[in-house]
Amino acid sequence: MNKKVIRLLLLITILSPVKLLAQDNQFTGWGAIFHTQKFSDKWGMSFDGQFRSADQYDYLRNILLRPAVNYYFSSNKIGALGYAYITANGRSGNVKTFRPESRIFEQFIINQKLGKGAMLQHRFRLEQRFLGNTSVSGVDRNDSFFSQRLRYFARAVVPFKSTPTFTEGPFFALQNEIFFNVQNKNKVNTHFFDQNRAYGAFGYRFSKKFDTEVGYLNQYTKAATSYTLNHVIQLAFYTRF
Repeated sequence: MNKKVIRLLLLITILSPVKLLAQDNQFTGWGAIFHTQKFSDKWGMSFDGQFRSADQYDYLRNILLRPAVNYYFSSNKIGALGYAYITANGRSGNVKTFRPESRIFEQFIINQKLGKGAMLQHRFRLEQRFLGNTSVSGVDRNDSFFSQRLRYFARAVVPFKSTPTFTEGPFFALQNEIFFNVQNKNKVNTHFFDQNRAYGAFGYRFSKKFDTEVGYLNQYTKAATSYTLNHVIQLAFYTRF
């Protein structure tokens, strides 16, 4: 790993917000699959599906399904238009809650080669969020609303062994994503800053088409008058066709 890559990885970590003593600590597990598919030089699609547990791995809290249509401006610049559906399940004693969310999103990705097989990805995403009514034991509350959120994501993949083109072998991944409420923040958490996710993982690339990795994600989430620090163990699979 050269010094340039080390500096970039440290920069990604340092840019995440400073986390003071958290009011609430949670411990969860996330599983995810990320797929990209090219149909031609210019067109393709992507999809990710994610499954996230509640605190202490108690039950399945969230399911996220997110397809998108991709347009390749060049080999390293990709635009996308997509849709996401998210379920949020909750429990308080014997009371169960459920809330659906639909999103439309626009994003732009820039992939940057760092040399010796390492890659850095920048992703800018604008989301239009349609949160549905919360259902409490089958009875709907009238609390649906619309908001918009801006996200910036940076992810570096650095192979253990330097190589001109990284096609197989172990690697280290480091990423950070920051979220901002840009419309109707008072309905979300009253803050412009929404959350930050810092993540480090070890993975293995089996071929150009398939990676797997396991890592730790630190999710810092703001509420109206408090904040939560979520400690996440994540298992992820990446496929590219």
